[in-house]
Amino acid sequence: QVQLVESGGGLVQSGGSLRLSCAASGSILSINPIYWYRQSPGKQREFVASITSTSNTNYADSVKGRFTISRDNAKNTVYLEMSSLKPEDTADYFCHQPPRSWGQGTPVTVSS
Repeated sequence: QVQLVESGGGLVQSGGSLRLSCAASGSILSINPIYWYRQSPGKQREFVASITSTSNTNYADSVKGRFTISRDNAKNTVYLEMSSLKPEDTADYFCHQPPRSWGQGTPVTVSS
C-alpha cells in the first residue's frame, strides 16, 4: 500500500520561500509520476506541478518560474521548492501518485 507524507508547510511572508517534501513508502517514486496539488477553502483542488519517471516536469501557469519540483531517489522523496510566494499561494498542498494515492496535505499560509 502506497503512503505519501507531506511536510514543510508553514507561515511565510509574501516574497518568501518554502520547500515542501513528499516522502513515500510502499512505492518507488523514481519509477512513478508524482503530482502536487493545492486546495484553498471554498475552491476546487488544482494542479500545481508534476514530475515523471524520466524527470520531465510540468507546472501550472500560476506557479511557473516560481516553483520547482524535483526528486531525490535515494530518499524516495519528491520536493516542491516554492519561491516568490504570494498570498494567493495560500492553500493546503497535497502530493498524489496516480491513480488513487494522496497524502494528508501540508498547509501553506502566505501573509501580505
